[in-house]
Amino acid sequence: MECGDFLEFQDLLKKMRDVDDKLVYALNCSIPSPSFRGENDPSTNCRELYDKLHQNHSGREKAIRNCIDITSRRVQELRKTRDSDPSSLKAFNKELTKLRLLKSELNVEEVVQDRSTKLYYERCRDFFKPPKMNVN
Repeated sequence: MECGDFLEFQDLLKKMRDVDDKLVYALNCSIPSPSFRGENDPSTNCRELYDKLHQNHSGREKAIRNCIDITSRRVQELRKTRDSDPSSLKAFNKELTKLRLLKSELNVEEVVQDRSTKLYYERCRDFFKPPKMNVN
């Protein structure tokens, strides 16, 4: 994932959060009412949905943390040069702002993951219990 343009990065995150945004619909489709249970196995559906959610959450978090690391290094480099080169002050401020935005995006990601995890657990706990699910 490219970290240079924050707005582009945010758009990619939005697309990756599509699974979380459509979780209620996916759960409604995965867990049929008792009269339709014979046609659809909720245990398998919940397991597949969990795998998809878990993979998506870890991918997004990894991408955000990677961009935070890259931007932090860039801020450190610019911090060293801004004293000797006044023209790099603008770039330094821009990177510092991007770093703050990325850190706030990490907080947003935590909220999205927490909400999805609770919703998933509430609906699928009777059918599939993931080994490492942390529900607060």
